[in-house]
Amino acid sequence: QVQLVESGGGLVQAGGSLRLSCAGSGSISSANVMGWYRQAPGKQRDLVAAIASGGTANYGDSMKGRFTISRDNAKNTVYLQMNSLKPEDTAVYYCSLDDLLTRNRYWGQGTQVTVSS
Repeated sequence: QVQLVESGGGLVQAGGSLRLSCAGSGSISSANVMGWYRQAPGKQRDLVAAIASGGTANYGDSMKGRFTISRDNAKNTVYLQMNSLKPEDTAVYYCSLDDLLTRNRYWGQGTQVTVSS
């Protein structure tokens, strides 16, 4: 079983920064993609950013240039540095892990990010 534990959410003023972390534990194959999704009330869950174990990253369109995803493979940990935050970035942010070997997707419990104007 795989567990993902997120941390780093909170309340920040517009223009501020936050750094999210997500640590994975359990049976995780070395070939995986870790990422972040977010879901605002009444909206679907959208991709924020994802990064493969080899380092290739991709971002949702509205995050490019403001958010940076990185990972530490030895710790099965993924980070999301969020800068120039806007009120529309307010959402619950979920960590994800796609195990490319088992083709399973796992989710964290979510962490709230609130950006005040």
